[in-house]
Amino acid sequence: MCLVRKLLPLKEDGTYEAVCDEESIECLHLILYDLLDKMEPCLRKLEDQLALQEKGKGKPTSWWSRYLVVLKELNSISKLFNNSEVFWEKMRERKVSLRYLIVTFAKSPNDYLWVIEHKEVTNFKVRRHFAMVMLQKVRDKNEHEMLIDRSQLLEESFEYIGDADPTLLQGVLYMEFKHEEATGPGVLREWFYLVCREIFNALNALFVACPNDRRRLLPNPASKVDPMHLEYFYFSEEISLEDIRDADPILYNSCKQILDMDPEMVDQDTLSLTFVCDDVEELGSNNVVELCPNGKDTVVTSKNRKEYVNLLIQYRLVTSIAQQTAHFSTGFADITTLSTKTSLFRSLDLEDLDQMLDGSGSAISVEDWKAHTDYNGYEESDPQISWFWEIVGSMSAKQKKMLLFFWTSIKYLPLDGFGGLDSRLSIYRSSKSCDHLPSAQTCFYIMRFPPYCSRDVMQDRLRVITQDHVGCSFGTW
Repeated sequence: MCLVRKLLPLKEDGTYEAVCDEESIECLHLILYDLLDKMEPCLRKLEDQLALQEKGKGKPTSWWSRYLVVLKELNSISKLFNNSEVFWEKMRERKVSLRYLIVTFAKSPNDYLWVIEHKEVTNFKVRRHFAMVMLQKVRDKNEHEMLIDRSQLLEESFEYIGDADPTLLQGVLYMEFKHEEATGPGVLREWFYLVCREIFNALNALFVACPNDRRRLLPNPASKVDPMHLEYFYFSEEISLEDIRDADPILYNSCKQILDMDPEMVDQDTLSLTFVCDDVEELGSNNVVELCPNGKDTVVTSKNRKEYVNLLIQYRLVTSIAQQTAHFSTGFADITTLSTKTSLFRSLDLEDLDQMLDGSGSAISVEDWKAHTDYNGYEESDPQISWFWEIVGSMSAKQKKMLLFFWTSIKYLPLDGFGGLDSRLSIYRSSKSCDHLPSAQTCFYIMRFPPYCSRDVMQDRLRVITQDHVGCSFGTW
């Protein structure tokens, strides 16, 4: 790159000024191709080492980080001389090693932004790494403290967040529930979970679930039943027919039938349709909305049915929820930066975001749970530990989630299961009597319980803490 800077001096605006002759340009081309040819066997060697690592035979050393720097510079050179396709063709061939270098050694956005436009060389693990590094960049020394009453969770949370300086929300949040001693990251995780549950609660009418997938939600056009609805959205491009297949299957099937219908049948006014949307429910009554000027008098025909379908989709999934979506977007923008938000959505696919939010999506594995748990004061062979895992193994899926929530303030595991958490879990021996319930220190994934005298006693105590009304702050020490 030093040669490039010598041949092409940097101007004040950050661009390069060509002052070299054709012979120098040709020389630089040859250097570029030579370096690319030399990088190829090096990256192949790295892939061989990664294959050995999977078999437990060593791992690549840290000096491989230098290759990420070299590749970044080679990409810059190739762009200067319009040879990007040559460079990226090589990267597609060696994408396994490139992915390893990014995930292992890219510590700041500058280390990987040059890759974002080329998703074909990335995978979910790489794109998730992009997102996590970008979101970490937002955090700074600002702090924002909250004291929340559980009985007024959504209202008081909104007051603290809605009235806060947006720059404070990009920093560290500290929160505490009123009349409770517990503080720290575990309590903050519980607050996030509870607030999100309230925001998406159907009784609050802010969102509606997609019929085919209840985990996916859309802003509710009727959210105005709550006078604070737009403020809550603050706190919390064109759409095609295929885009709505999962979001609104009924609308999708209706529109598909209109488009696939025989033209003569459409022109005979078999459908009796005009350019209106007449099923707009608001406060218990149905309203009619014209999709275009004079829509009530514009009959749908074989020639304009595509326009009708497009306008109907745009109204149902864009126009009718435009205010809510705008406030939601503004709220998201306040907790990040413009450059970060742009890069974040350029680097992630919809499926990536879904996996990051939903985690593994599979049932909790007791074996995985057990493999990531340490003991303090107990031995794995102690009867209390054997009873504990037997009881957990017999729990319903809901009870397992509640136990995990009590222990860690996490209900849904990351994609990598327990191995994806930021630390291992621990069970500590408590000196309290067997009459006491287990307690948890969620910040450090620690649960404590006394040496219960029988399996039945332990099962009864665990039954109490795996009920819906028990928060992770219950029984804190």
